[in-house]
Amino acid sequence: MDGFPAGLQKGAAAVDVREREIRHEQRHLDAVYRRLTEKIHEAEYLVADAARRVQVGTPGALAERDAQVFQAGLHLNRLNSEFEDFLFGRIDLLRGKDGKRGPDGAYTSVEPAEDAVRPAEPDPDPDPATDLDDGDRAGDEEAAPDPAAVGEADIAETLHIGRLGVLDADYVPLVIDWRAPAAAPFYRATPVSPGRVVRRRVIRSKGRRVLSVEDDLLRPGLRALLDGVELPVVGDGALMAALGRARERRMHDIVASIQAEQDRVIRAPAVSVTEVGGGPGTGKTAVALHRAAYLLYQDRRRYAGGILIVSPTPLLVSYTEGVLPALGEEGQVAIRALGELIEGVNADTYDEPAVARIKGSGRMAKVLHRAARGLLEATPAPDRLRVVAFNARVELDADELREVRRQTLAGTAPVNLMRPRARRLLLEALWRRSGGPARYPDPELAEEAREAFYEDIGTEDAFRDFLDAWWPETTPLQVLTAMADERRLGRWARRTLRNSEVRLLARSLRRVTADGAGLSAHDVALLDELRVLLGAPARQERARDADPLDQLTGLEELTTYAERLAARREPPSREADPGAGPRTDYAHVIVDEAQDLTPMQWRMVGRRGRRATWTVVGDPAQSSWPAPEEAAAERDAALGDRQRRRFELTVNYRNSAEIARVADRVLELALPGARPPRAVRATGVEPSFRAAAAADRAAAVRAEVERLLAEVPGTVGVVVAMRRREETRRWLADLLDDEPAARSDGPVPAGRRPAAPPGRLVVLGSLEAKGLEYDGTVVVSPAEIAAESPAGPRVLYVALTRATQRLTVLALPEDQPDETGVPALLRAPVPAADAASADPS
Repeated sequence: MDGFPAGLQKGAAAVDVREREIRHEQRHLDAVYRRLTEKIHEAEYLVADAARRVQVGTPGALAERDAQVFQAGLHLNRLNSEFEDFLFGRIDLLRGKDGKRGPDGAYTSVEPAEDAVRPAEPDPDPDPATDLDDGDRAGDEEAAPDPAAVGEADIAETLHIGRLGVLDADYVPLVIDWRAPAAAPFYRATPVSPGRVVRRRVIRSKGRRVLSVEDDLLRPGLRALLDGVELPVVGDGALMAALGRARERRMHDIVASIQAEQDRVIRAPAVSVTEVGGGPGTGKTAVALHRAAYLLYQDRRRYAGGILIVSPTPLLVSYTEGVLPALGEEGQVAIRALGELIEGVNADTYDEPAVARIKGSGRMAKVLHRAARGLLEATPAPDRLRVVAFNARVELDADELREVRRQTLAGTAPVNLMRPRARRLLLEALWRRSGGPARYPDPELAEEAREAFYEDIGTEDAFRDFLDAWWPETTPLQVLTAMADERRLGRWARRTLRNSEVRLLARSLRRVTADGAGLSAHDVALLDELRVLLGAPARQERARDADPLDQLTGLEELTTYAERLAARREPPSREADPGAGPRTDYAHVIVDEAQDLTPMQWRMVGRRGRRATWTVVGDPAQSSWPAPEEAAAERDAALGDRQRRRFELTVNYRNSAEIARVADRVLELALPGARPPRAVRATGVEPSFRAAAAADRAAAVRAEVERLLAEVPGTVGVVVAMRRREETRRWLADLLDDEPAARSDGPVPAGRRPAAPPGRLVVLGSLEAKGLEYDGTVVVSPAEIAAESPAGPRVLYVALTRATQRLTVLALPEDQPDETGVPALLRAPVPAADAASADPS
């Protein structure tokens, strides 16, 4: 592609390389599974052989049999439990200083041999396209390139990293256990300290199928040869390789700067809060994820409690899962979208901006507090309690019951956890009403009689049934759906929300059903707040439903070792334990795109990191939340008084300089005075601008998408205002077909284009584009995106920075395009001197 640095694989060539590398890793994975099957058959044979020894009657033989059955069963269970998604990484290494091998068959040397890298031969045909364009900013400090990273070398060893170590029949390692010393460079190597690592590859698989590969090049300037062929690089690593091998000294300096910035973040001490800032294309997310892997491997004991990664959207979660492997043990890393932080809830719909502003505001905490208690009082309940005591009927009337409820609610405990207090106060009122205190003048006898009264009355079905109806155990979802009643919500929100806000909020909650359907991503934070306000149901109240034998013996069901081992590996299930709440004991929390979290979402995330260290990644210029000061206050409350370290990534290596110039015009409107990241490559291809009439919107969108699909063999993203998302998908339904286009050697019918290959085309609402990138992007009506909310200009800035190669902007009448199709929001400002001399007419 014209203007790209030499060696940069783009378009069809990049697609071919990716597919070839996926096939290569698939062949290796097939070999691994064949060997695993052989090992499973061996383990099954050992179990069967041990079982046959039951016929030998000596005590020694029986003990030997039991030990062999246990060990063989343990090995078999481990093989079976690790069989899925087995392989997740690979490292390609230089020759080491010595030739020693460890017990896993891999070389033990950490640093490369002194002569592992040889000087590269000069290029007889230098490519001037590596020059930066004049629009790049000058004056930044230049970092000296690493001389050892420039040259040629042979790959001496390739290691695949997986859940278990696997050797072939000749004891050659097929897979290195991720916990083995030989696997350490996969986690510890960084661009500044790569050791022997040239290329680090993340392999994403599902079952026995390799889905994708993504490479991280730790020595970008090195021309590495594997079996005499240049080492192929997939993903962002290909761009870094091209930049690192550019002929210009300045380009080498830029690559060194990128590496140094990233290394400082990855290796930052994890004793507090690490804040990572940077504009679009600076690699914030990828650096934070590599930091997670680095910290976990450096101090596994400390982070055995788990790492939580919070992403704003499910689409970004998919990307995150592809970058950060599971690290070989379930529960070590949990990757969740904000709409998935509560177990069993998966909310991926969006509220309109005005509603989202209400639900995200910290004022909702006060409204929810009133609602959690108010629903109890609003629920129909019996107004009399009758029991039989001392051969007489004892009764509490409505006034007395109201007083008991008032006394109960005077406490500060969560509503469901007040149920035991309500039970005790009811029994005390009945004891007084029955005349019990007067019957026993002796205090010691009176206390014994009172306890016996509580035991007798408190275990009667009539009393229990009354308590269930009078103080029912309430769920967060019940409270949230009750808030759909506008009159009821108005009482709970009095002097907190305006009447117009009450109407909007109640209307939006009417779509939520009793089974949780219709929840939005913002509703999840409200549910989590209610979970705390309500508390889990009191377990002691469930004792009457327990097995009588359990109550007598105090024993739980007997389980086998294998069952307990399997139970430890399975994630907690809310179906199995309805009272279980979300996990809140994470050791490290990573918040991606932190600038988008609302105050209520910060409260939700903060509960999961009370004792955690944090990595917080964000860019204020990309914030879609219209009240950043309010969110900052809740963020500070979540992070507490922990010490903070701030890092800034300054180099944009995603966008070309031509695309960055257009986006920077919007940045000046969105956040005046903000300094954009420095775009380091020029392609010579300017963004395209098209104008269309409102009536021609559908046809114009389709035409631009088809044109871009023809120009860019890679991925294409179409970014529209949130309310236009579904209709745009309908317009492009055939191009979004998940099935591959049927092969045909004949001509394509006139007016009909073959469907795009699966996954090439994505239609995104403006709020969904955060953190993602595409080879080509079509942004439809910048003015409409900017007008969606008070944060609209910042959301538009995000949309314009998603493309790596091609950007097309489609303007409609509301965009006020000029004669070249450039919308008013994207036109360069007129210099003051020119404006003064312009014709007033």
